[in-house]
Amino acid sequence: MKNLLSSYTNSRDNNFNLIRFIAASLVLFSHSFALSLGGSEFEPLKTTIGMTWGMIAVDVFFITSGFLITNSFLTRNKLLSYAWARLLRIYPALIVATVFCVLVLGVWFTKHTIYEYIMDTQTHKYFVKNSTLFFGTSYSLPGVFIETPFKSTVNGSIWTLPYELKMYVILAVILCFVTYMSKWIKFLTIKNALLVIGVFSVGLHLFNHFHTIFSANFVRFFSMFFIGSAFFTWSDKVVLSSKFAIFGLPLLIIVSINKDIFFVIYNLLLPFLVFYLAYIPSGKIRKFNRIGDYSYGIYIYAFPVQQSIAATIPNVSVSTMIILSFIVTLFLAILSWHLIEKRFLKMKDGYIHIEKFIQKLSLTRRYIQTK
Repeated sequence: MKNLLSSYTNSRDNNFNLIRFIAASLVLFSHSFALSLGGSEFEPLKTTIGMTWGMIAVDVFFITSGFLITNSFLTRNKLLSYAWARLLRIYPALIVATVFCVLVLGVWFTKHTIYEYIMDTQTHKYFVKNSTLFFGTSYSLPGVFIETPFKSTVNGSIWTLPYELKMYVILAVILCFVTYMSKWIKFLTIKNALLVIGVFSVGLHLFNHFHTIFSANFVRFFSMFFIGSAFFTWSDKVVLSSKFAIFGLPLLIIVSINKDIFFVIYNLLLPFLVFYLAYIPSGKIRKFNRIGDYSYGIYIYAFPVQQSIAATIPNVSVSTMIILSFIVTLFLAILSWHLIEKRFLKMKDGYIHIEKFIQKLSLTRRYIQTK
């Protein structure tokens, strides 16, 4: 009997929370080398396969995001609902984390006077950019972390968030366009469109690795996100084969002796392995879902916490950095989930009130025009 991915997609009983938690923790682990020693080249995996654990973790984030966000859009089938849900997931916790960096860590660690620090335009720029993400991101605050091994960067992890937002927008545009055009073009369906885009983007990512033409980061994130989307829309054709998974993991280890071969096999196998691990392992492992989703909190707090440790403990060892930063970051992530994220996510249905408000405005406008 085929073990189809589609038989699991409607269930919330999965391992995505655990996968994201591990991925966020791997980003923390990976950054510990750079923030303790001064550069990403000290990360052990970098010299063997040309990637870091953090890079792999971010790829996992984008694959799962493409899969789950496509599910969310097609399930809700309303653009306003989709946008509202995405805003609630990204911004409340991000804004609080940005305020924490500016008014707590920044004030404590700056080498400037408090007045100089608060009045500096760089402080304002940091807050505005990182709270909105519309104008990119800003990484430095005046006089903050200027003597750490990885100098002057307050929160380097957030550089991926604008890409995440771009993927949300691109997905919405594609799905709306395909839905509209499918009225006239029969073979143009969401399934077909996302399959072509997903496969093409992975091919482009592989080509771009050997012959760099386009922005490597954009192509990478686009391919990961949209192959995740394609897996969702074609989940009725994807068989979660244990034999294939058991074959794939050793294969990745074997081909790691060559960076280029590893890169190709890694990009072809990773999406399948992510979804296999998300749905097939079951039992006690599923109890992890009861504690909450701390991955986003770990991701947005780990870097500033690690920089704070580097500034407080000169020449801190990598092992000490990993242990201390994980404990402190996990504490902040738990607070973020229970006090902010979970509460705002309960407001997802609030878009209904927004829709009603817009409708009332439209009706009022028509009434005035008729008068």
